[in-house]
Amino acid sequence: MEGQAEGHRLLAQEAANPSAARLRLTGLKEGHHAADIGCGAGAVTLAMADLVGPGGAVVAVDQSDERLVLAQDQLRGAAHVTFARASLPNTGLPGETFDYVWCQFVLEYLRTPAVALAELQRLAKPGGRVVVSEIDGFGLACWPESPVVEAGKPIFLRALASTGFDLFIGRKLYGLFREVGLSDVRVHLSPFHVTAGSADEQLLADWRTRFDTLAPVMVPAFGQEAAYRDFARAYLEVLADPQAFKYSVILTVEGTRR
Repeated sequence: MEGQAEGHRLLAQEAANPSAARLRLTGLKEGHHAADIGCGAGAVTLAMADLVGPGGAVVAVDQSDERLVLAQDQLRGAAHVTFARASLPNTGLPGETFDYVWCQFVLEYLRTPAVALAELQRLAKPGGRVVVSEIDGFGLACWPESPVVEAGKPIFLRALASTGFDLFIGRKLYGLFREVGLSDVRVHLSPFHVTAGSADEQLLADWRTRFDTLAPVMVPAFGQEAAYRDFARAYLEVLADPQAFKYSVILTVEGTRR
């Protein structure tokens, strides 16, 4: 999803689907020393900073200089937030440092998610919480179905998979948490988008940006640009259909470092 509009897309996405409730649910508290790994434009970091308060601290990490600039602008004046340019699976941060380690919408892009999760575990103090929030089958649940979308869906999924993107990483997190040795593993399922009738303009714009950004991967997979654009247009028509129902979910998984 790299692109010039990605940082602003992430800000709009968080505004539409705030993470604060999931942060509280998974144990982020006032005074905690927390990490936001893959902070993007800083929208979730802002919620984390509010929850830990000035007596706590948040380290926000991202691999993109552009998004770190946006994040710093979001957190202007928050002296208890610091920023670092790094990426999974080697953040370079000191181990056994954080009470709470958060990572959202990152493992889906990684070919070795277990290695990345082991790094998140390394960062947590003994007894600290590691929390990963991911999609599962994002955007695929719609009714009525579009014949054009259904015909193109296998091509779309294969093209995503060829990049290393895992559209179904959410359902795999519980096993991965246990595999790396995290204990007291808990799974929370939350709605991401629930749209009965026409989607709002923010969601439609979000998907237009996705389709445009994915075009270099998708056009070769579909064989020609017109075929891919037909698929994208048909999907957007489903989203805009006042008679259609659409939903997607987030799986948020938490575990404790032994």
